[in-house]
Amino acid sequence: MNYYTISQLAQEFDISTRTIRYYEERGMIAPMRTETGQRLYTKKDRAVLKLILRGKRFGFSLEEIHEMISLFDKDRTGRKQLERTIEYGEKKLKEVSERIEDLMQLKQEMEAILEDFKQRLKELGESDEHL
Repeated sequence: MNYYTISQLAQEFDISTRTIRYYEERGMIAPMRTETGQRLYTKKDRAVLKLILRGKRFGFSLEEIHEMISLFDKDRTGRKQLERTIEYGEKKLKEVSERIEDLMQLKQEMEAILEDFKQRLKELGESDEHL
């Protein structure tokens, strides 16, 4: 069986070893230990770590990610995991859409203010010419 050290995983995923230890403290991954106490991660641990990082990138909380991952261990068909992931995914997509709408509105407001400022500056320049 192929094992990975904490340093190898940290380098591969461009994260700190502290981050990996934190996920271990949270019970999300569980490496084996050598007699000297060195952590050894399996391919499953590596896959879970990859899922955690992907979930974080998409904005899921660690609790949500942990739940989605642990559901696979409870239901090997993957059905419950997929259902929950879809549920969380739809919720997250709605949040992202709302954020985009808010940002678009903010952008329009900023453009209007900037245009107003430009017009004021132009008017000030024209009034200076009349002096």
